[in-house]
Amino acid sequence: MTGLLAIQAPLTLLMSVVAAVLPLTLVFLVFQWLFLRLPRAEIVRLLKATLVASAGLYLFLLGVGVGFLPAGAAIGEALGKTGSLALLILLGLLLGFVTTWGEPSVRILAEQVDTTSGGSIRATWVVWAICLGVAVATGVGLLRIGHGIPLLHVLVPGYLIVMIVAWRGDSRFTAVAIDAGGVATGPLANSFLLALALGTAAGSGSSDPLVQGLGLVALVALAPVLAVMALGAAIVRRTPPEREEP
Repeated sequence: MTGLLAIQAPLTLLMSVVAAVLPLTLVFLVFQWLFLRLPRAEIVRLLKATLVASAGLYLFLLGVGVGFLPAGAAIGEALGKTGSLALLILLGLLLGFVTTWGEPSVRILAEQVDTTSGGSIRATWVVWAICLGVAVATGVGLLRIGHGIPLLHVLVPGYLIVMIVAWRGDSRFTAVAIDAGGVATGPLANSFLLALALGTAAGSGSSDPLVQGLGLVALVALAPVLAVMALGAAIVRRTPPEREEP
C-alpha cells in the first residue's frame, strides 16, 4: 500500500503540472494560428522550452513536498518549543531573508525593473528591499504566533499604512511595490514559510494551530510593498531635481 501511494503522489503531481502548463500552451498555439504566424523552427524551439520548463516545475514541486515542507515544519516546531520570543524574531528575520533571496520570481521582477528603468532602479536594490521586507514580516509573524496576537490586529493596520504610503508616495514605484508583494509569495517562500508558521504554532502549544499558524503569507505579501516604496523614496531623495532650461 505504501508503494502504491509513493507512485500515486508523483503521478498526481505530474497531472497538476500538465493541467497548469497545457492551457497556456494551447492559448499560445491559438494565437500562433490567428495572429503570430511565427516560423516553424521558432515554434519547435518554444515547445521544447515549454517541455523543459514543465520538467523543471515538476522536479521543483516534488522536491518541495519531500524536502522544504517537512524541513520548515520541523524547524518551526523546534522554535515554538523553545518559548524564546527573541529567538523567534531573530530566526524569523534570518529565515525570511534567505528564503526570499532564493526566490526566482523576485529575481525576475528585479531584472525587469532594472531593464525597464534603464538601470536607474538597480536589480540589486529591489532584491535587497524585498528580502528585508519579508525578513521583517517573518519575524513579526512568528512573534505574533508566539504571543498569540490575533492576525487582524497586525494585518489591518499594516494594510492601512500600505494604502496611505501608496497614495502619498511616488507613483513610479507604486506598481513595482505592489508587484513585489506578489512575487515575494512565490512557490519557494510559500512552501517553506507556511510550513514554518504552522510548525511554530504547533510547537508553541497553540490551542488552534490552524488559526495561529496561517496568515504569515499575508504578512509576507504586505511587507515588500512598504520596503519597495521606502526604496523609491530614498531614490527620489538622492536624485537631483531636473533643471529647467531658460
